[in-house]
Amino acid sequence: MIDPFGRSITYLRVSVTDRCDLRCVYCMAEDMHFLPKADVLSLEELDRIAGAFVALGTRKLRITGGEPLVRRDVMRLFRRLGDRLGKGLDELTLTTNGTQLARFAQELVACGVKRVNVSLDTLDPATFAQLTRWGKIDQVLDGIEAARAAGLAIKINAVAMKGVNEDHLDDLLAWCGTQGFDLCLIETMPMGEITEDRSDQYLPLSLVRSRLRRRWTLRETEYRTGGPARYFTVAETGRRIGFITPMTHNFCESCNRVRLTCTGTLFMCLGQDDQADLRAVLRAGADDAALQAAIEAAIARKPKGHDFIIDRRHTGAAVARHMSVTGG
Repeated sequence: MIDPFGRSITYLRVSVTDRCDLRCVYCMAEDMHFLPKADVLSLEELDRIAGAFVALGTRKLRITGGEPLVRRDVMRLFRRLGDRLGKGLDELTLTTNGTQLARFAQELVACGVKRVNVSLDTLDPATFAQLTRWGKIDQVLDGIEAARAAGLAIKINAVAMKGVNEDHLDDLLAWCGTQGFDLCLIETMPMGEITEDRSDQYLPLSLVRSRLRRRWTLRETEYRTGGPARYFTVAETGRRIGFITPMTHNFCESCNRVRLTCTGTLFMCLGQDDQADLRAVLRAGADDAALQAAIEAAIARKPKGHDFIIDRRHTGAAVARHMSVTGG
């Protein structure tokens, strides 16, 4: 699949649920209202759409949420998707908050998952509880250890927030070095209405990088994972640190991905509202050819880039949907 700007779309992020067992302050409102079950695609419908994407040239699937591992019977979907590995699909991965990894790590490996991204914004238990509203960091750390023991490669994702965890990122980078993990820092994005003031949360990663360089030697590298991060090698640890900068640097020129929500809505861009309703296509009885045609028509509308901005006069959301709905 080639979009209007000549980019090959080979990466699909699939949200399997909007639900989560945490309430991270930059992602959700505390009193989130979740979708009714009838609106959410069945595991069979999710598998069918994923299969259509693979048939059209998608090579990487990432399962997201909400928290994907809280979806009932989700391992049944992982098994079905894992059966596609080597048959058009090159990689099946997962983004998780880590709370359920101790339970599922070994089964994920059995399904063909080789690496996971774990969201962890701080190592400080009190700050972790504040950020997640009720999370217990030991549960996440136990999950990470279980994933490592099962043989999964682990990358830590952290959202950098001014006045919240900006003084913790040095320690997080050091910990990742001792654990053998790569770290990826992310600028907070204006998605969905939350309680906090987004302009107060925003921390440019250019500033973070300059601060980290006081202690660490960061060397540019050509390493890429197929995502938007720009990576550096940390000379002192031999691990990598990535920076995802949707606010300070538009990374859209190399975008190769689209996002499917748990309701079957396909978003061609994280920061735009244009969408395609694949659930309606499925539930109208479309055959495989009609489903693939609907996907190709959507890809033909993929925009050149997002419109995220930080404006001190406007602290609300750039797009109305929460990140948990779009897919992590």
